[in-house]
Amino acid sequence: MPRFLLRVAYDGTDFHGWQRQEPPDVKPLRTAQGALTDAVSDLLGERISVNGASRTDAGVHARGQVAAFSSGQARVPIERLPMAINTRLPADIEVREARVVCDAFDPVRDCLSKSYSYRLRHGSAGRPPHVNGRADPFDREMTAHCHQSLDLAAMQLAASQMTGTRDYKAFAHCPEQRETTVRSVHMCAVSELSPGLLRFDVAGSGFLYHMVRIMVGTLVDVGRARLDAGSISDLIASGERKRAGQTMPPQGLCLEWIHYSGQELP
Repeated sequence: MPRFLLRVAYDGTDFHGWQRQEPPDVKPLRTAQGALTDAVSDLLGERISVNGASRTDAGVHARGQVAAFSSGQARVPIERLPMAINTRLPADIEVREARVVCDAFDPVRDCLSKSYSYRLRHGSAGRPPHVNGRADPFDREMTAHCHQSLDLAAMQLAASQMTGTRDYKAFAHCPEQRETTVRSVHMCAVSELSPGLLRFDVAGSGFLYHMVRIMVGTLVDVGRARLDAGSISDLIASGERKRAGQTMPPQGLCLEWIHYSGQELP
């Protein structure tokens, strides 16, 4: 049976995360996976199971989520499949690419690496833009805010110590839910997009629950001088969640891309 890969983008503001949620005796929650599954099923005239590579949380956005499904009923030419699905989707989610992949392709198991970004305004220079005395609603939903000015150089030094293949238990919420808390972080960087607007970028083989948001929260504490920039390696080695920073709010977080080996993607 043919298998299809979809690259999907969505504004996570009004979604209860990626994963379909159907609590008993109540209306199913609005999720990105649920919207996409319903659209694909409607297009093909059969109930389809659409699986995603990353279970983004409520309020988290995506530019490069990857999903896959199998169907023998997909008679729409592959180059027209995104448009055909998008006509059945709400405005806050869209399919940006579709391609045929090998029958055994699994978007979770076959993932080699993924990347997230996090946008944060800080200090007086980072006050959100206002229109007619009100904050820009798009900025509010896509960017987190910190009233205090942050030390960029200190955060960049701390970020350079967050990479490697290590036990990241200190950056995990509910680590007991995982068989192992060892992960490989390939890159962690902080840059200034404009005065008062920061972007954090993290890439790795995979991440623990809330791991990226806790990493950013830890860097923010470094920027506030609540943590020493040189203490990050010891903090990670301790495995103690209480030593790390806060879990940052979801709206600043965006899944940027997911990479595969190419063998699954002919």
